Amino acid sequence: MRASPATADDIDAILPQTQCTQCGFAGCRPYAEALAAGRAQINRCPPGGAAGVVKLAALLGRPPLPLDPDCGREGPRMAALIDEARCIGCTLCLAACPTDAIVGARKQMHTVLLAQCTGCELCLPPCPVDCIDMLPLAQLAQRGSAVAEGEAGTPVAAHAARWRERYRRHLARLARERRGRERGPAAAAQDLQARPDPEGKRAAVRAALQRARARAAGNS
Repeated sequence: MRASPATADDIDAILPQTQCTQCGFAGCRPYAEALAAGRAQINRCPPGGAAGVVKLAALLGRPPLPLDPDCGREGPRMAALIDEARCIGCTLCLAACPTDAIVGARKQMHTVLLAQCTGCELCLPPCPVDCIDMLPLAQLAQRGSAVAEGEAGTPVAAHAARWRERYRRHLARLARERRGRERGPAAAAQDLQARPDPEGKRAAVRAALQRARARAAGNS
């Protein structure tokens, strides 16, 4: 009996969930849907690398292909680093980050949660002062980041399920904010208060900013 064709869910389970759009689609799920429909090649995901192409080829019954250089090159896992001295707190990078790995507030310093950063580079174009750099996690570890040291040897695929869920929450947050703008500030405030455990997230943001300020003070 012939196996059923691979579904978008099957394909999405293989993709790294960096949501980087290097494949030419709006994220991993749209790319998976295009592959399932036969509208895309299997070699358009640099974060998944050659190993990812092999997995897609086996799933879809296609011959493996070298990575398409027009989509980028395979390389070490990267993460964003914000130059806090140059950050003006514009918040444009917050909306661009697909996993909400950047925390901060308007006109205040922002910082990156390295364990949540997919290395997608989507935060770079909207930054008006070019204060964000993409660095290999190994290099960040050498600069003293214990988080980067712990994450440096972990393959991108190991984070896929968590990043997929964080992306889902990111899209849900943007939808809530859009509805709030449409309904007005009073309704948006009510939505915020109705969300479960809002203080827990605020505490996490405050703690991250405090750590960033402590590092800045230590380097001055």
